[in-house]
Amino acid sequence: MSASDTPPVRHHMERLAAQGIDVVRVTYPDLIGTERARDVLLDHLPSATSHGLAFCRAVYHTSPQGDVVAVPGGLDAGLPDISVRPDLDTLTPLPWEPGVASCLGDVTDPATGRPAPESPRDLLRAVVEKARQVGLHPIVGPELEYYLCEEDPGTARGWRRYSDAAGVVYTAGLRADGDNHLLRTLRLLRDLDIDVTSGNHEFDGGQFEINLTHSDAMSAADRAFRFKAAVKELARKEGRLATFMAKPFLGAGGSGFHLHLSCTDEDGGNLFDDPAAPYGLSATARHAVAGILAHAPALAALSNPTINSYKRFGPDTLAPWLIDWGLDNRSAMVRIPPERGAGSRFELRLGDASANPYLLIAGTVAAALLGVIAGDEPPAPLEGYGYDPAKSPILPQSLPDALDALEADTALTEVLGKDFTTAYLSYKRDEVARFHRHVTDWEFTEYAYHL
Repeated sequence: MSASDTPPVRHHMERLAAQGIDVVRVTYPDLIGTERARDVLLDHLPSATSHGLAFCRAVYHTSPQGDVVAVPGGLDAGLPDISVRPDLDTLTPLPWEPGVASCLGDVTDPATGRPAPESPRDLLRAVVEKARQVGLHPIVGPELEYYLCEEDPGTARGWRRYSDAAGVVYTAGLRADGDNHLLRTLRLLRDLDIDVTSGNHEFDGGQFEINLTHSDAMSAADRAFRFKAAVKELARKEGRLATFMAKPFLGAGGSGFHLHLSCTDEDGGNLFDDPAAPYGLSATARHAVAGILAHAPALAALSNPTINSYKRFGPDTLAPWLIDWGLDNRSAMVRIPPERGAGSRFELRLGDASANPYLLIAGTVAAALLGVIAGDEPPAPLEGYGYDPAKSPILPQSLPDALDALEADTALTEVLGKDFTTAYLSYKRDEVARFHRHVTDWEFTEYAYHL
């Protein structure tokens, strides 16, 4: 009996066929968190599971504009394969695609049989294992914001915000969502079984936030990845664009990707809670916060991964600008929500919505782990409204600065792995170089008439 004929595979095929499903979409994240995929006819699922699906490894090195970046192991190696095997434990029907189920894929290098170095899912898996070796089991709750856009053929961009309504933060219903986008999306995401909990209109017109429940780090990343892909797919079905770009519109706020992080022990007890300790936070929690603060410049390269990301930063934006922490203080980079006991955690507000969920969570867990190992204490928490550079260090203010900080942070890159770090830095520095060669609309407006 071959691996493809094992009872678990047959069981899945029978279950899917009974649901009227004849196609399985096998998906996995690339370096920037975009969904790469192949549709597999159900009858060929055993072969895909046994032998894997061949993709060119350079899919990890391909830019949004289709350029193949010269990353070691790609072009220089003759564009070799990676192999993607369906993770059948993640199978779920797509509520908006009759006859189609989706599952995540595990990526290996056929030459070595080991995970591909650029695989974000495997990077997170390795970082979580390192945390578990010292007794930390990360629990993560993702919060993501995005803009919904409608076609606007008369403009250079071709898109405008779905709604220009002002003063609609923390609202729901038709007041700022005339077509009930949020309700429709929430219900379909519920049926996708990724544990969304709630949603609301966010600060600016056309901006929404949908929250997912907390879970172990891998499940949280898987669900956040599928969430982003689903929201974009649902918008496309309506002829719209959902964008998780950090700051897509001048004069409007940015979109964040906030992470709530705690750690449990083997028995599920919250390791961040200690009623007798300062602020009700255990030494483990305080050390984890200190690790996030110490490695924040490098972490920015993963949590704020685009040229555009740094246009979200700045005073009075409610996006972090300084490296600080505070007790229930939304102007701090790390916020400690008021709950204690089983709800003890911190909220990292650094990330923007363009971040790859696997890399953001892996970097956050790695920084917290290094803090726990070092045993350092954080400085006094921020009091009052923040954004005073006299009180706290400033985060990197550009992607090149953040990439330099990542490369220089050898402790963090050791946890993340040399091969991944080399690939990521090569890819992102090519992005910076391409941007600097591009002539923008701002430059033409600023210079063409007067110079």
